[in-house]
Amino acid sequence: MSNRSSISHFLLLALADTRQLQLPHFCLFLGISLAALLANGLIISAAACGHHLHSPMFFLLNPALSDLGCICTTVPKAMHNSLWDTRTMSYTACAAQVFFFLFFISAEFSLLTIMYYDRYVSICKPLHYGTLLGSRACIHIAAAALASAFLNALLHTANTFSLPLCHGNVLDQLFCEVSPVLKLSCSNSFLRELGLIAVSACLLFGCFVFIVFSYVQIFRAVLRIPSEQGQHKAFSTCLPHLAVVSLFLSTGTFAYLKPLSISSPSLDLALSVLYSVVPPVMNLLIFSLRNQELKAAVWRLMTGCFQEH
Repeated sequence: MSNRSSISHFLLLALADTRQLQLPHFCLFLGISLAALLANGLIISAAACGHHLHSPMFFLLNPALSDLGCICTTVPKAMHNSLWDTRTMSYTACAAQVFFFLFFISAEFSLLTIMYYDRYVSICKPLHYGTLLGSRACIHIAAAALASAFLNALLHTANTFSLPLCHGNVLDQLFCEVSPVLKLSCSNSFLRELGLIAVSACLLFGCFVFIVFSYVQIFRAVLRIPSEQGQHKAFSTCLPHLAVVSLFLSTGTFAYLKPLSISSPSLDLALSVLYSVVPPVMNLLIFSLRNQELKAAVWRLMTGCFQEH
């Protein structure tokens, strides 16, 4: 990448100017990281060890990996900066962070879309579930989602870091991502990146429309359930899913497509936390802790480990 010779490092946004506030921020991020690591680790272990969970939990295992990757890509650096009172990040590390963050975020949303399709088929077309979402079809769909996420991350990263940067090296963000780097560009070629962002936003919006369509069909099927308790259980499960996806899509799209006139470090920081940290944590609560079969598998895994010791 041609910019590497002109800029050797970037300066990230400091969460606080005083040491008394930096340490609480470090403890907060440490708690988020440990909770995500422990919970997602248990989910992955339970799904991997419980052979009867492989088919129904296949699409839950992949988002768990994406959530863990997303948290581990962004939060540890913010923890390091708060603990050691530093803001620097090398050019190469910044490019790597942009790539992995985009990859895990893209994979997360693609896999969540597939999960909603899985839910739609299981509720609205249960007799065709084995044909539409057999084990081989699940693997092919997940592979296609990961490949598209890889391609999307590669295109954005290569295009962003090929632009000449002449507006300094200060990124008003906790971690490296496309939007703050584009603000440093002095070339009109940044329109190429804006075009890529617009295309990605359209694809995300298309996925969101598909999710809404799937849930409309699900709601129609749920309303036919004679039991009010069954309807309440279905709605209480579905509506939080839509809330998390709406939060992720609205904040992420607004962060990348908002006018520069209303941009500010505090607004950018709030938006980045809302679409990079909050959704993975909420997905853990919604998709995992409310799944009775998975909780039973995690309990068997934990009790089995205690009995061995």
